[in-house]
Amino acid sequence: MESREFQGRTVDEALESAALKLSLAKDSIDYTVIDEGSRGFLNIIGSKPAKIMVKLKRDSIKEAKRFLYDIFENMGISATIETEETDDAVRMNIYGDNMGVIIGYRGETLDSLQYLTSLVLNKDHNEPYRKIILDAENYRLKREQTLRNLAEKTAARVIKSGRAFKLEPMNPYERRIIHSELQGNSEIVTFSEGEEPYRRVVVNLKNK
Repeated sequence: MESREFQGRTVDEALESAALKLSLAKDSIDYTVIDEGSRGFLNIIGSKPAKIMVKLKRDSIKEAKRFLYDIFENMGISATIETEETDDAVRMNIYGDNMGVIIGYRGETLDSLQYLTSLVLNKDHNEPYRKIILDAENYRLKREQTLRNLAEKTAARVIKSGRAFKLEPMNPYERRIIHSELQGNSEIVTFSEGEEPYRRVVVNLKNK
C-alpha cells in the first residue's frame, strides 16, 4: 500500500482534505494521526497544522488490466476487457479481433496470460490471494461444454464396446472437467496417466 500525508488546521480538516483530493468518503479512509496540531496563541502565533498519514489501497485489478492492455498493444491487437468480481476470484473476459491469437492452440496462450496476470494481481502478499479466470469471448465456457459432451460420448463408447479409451493429452484444468462429468456414472471409472504435458484421461468400465 502507498501512504500519503495530509494536513489541516485540525485532524478533521486534514481528513476532509484527504477525502476531497482522493475522491473518497471520509468514513472509507484508513489513516493514522501523526500530529494533532495546536492552535497557538490567538490561533496564530505558534500554531501547528494537524497531520495524518493516509493509506491508499492498491487497485490490483486496474494494474492487471493495464498489464494485459500493454501486451495487446505490443501484439497489435485491439481488445476490451470485461471484469466480474467475487470475494476470492476475478473473471476477466477479453473481446476483440484476432482472439485466436490470444487463445492459442487449445488455449495454451490464454493459460499463459492467465498465469502472468495472476502474478500481477497477487504480487502484494499482504493482500488476500484472489484467483483469476482469464477468458476470451467465452472460449473457456465453450471448451468446457465441448469437453463435457466428449466425456459423455466416450463413456457411451466404452460401455458399448467394453474396452477402455484414452483421450488426447489435456492440461489439468481440462482433465478435471472430464473426471467431474463422469464421476456420477455408475458404470464408468476415469483416471489419468502419463507425464505432463502428455498426461491424458483414461475412461474404462468399473468392473475392469
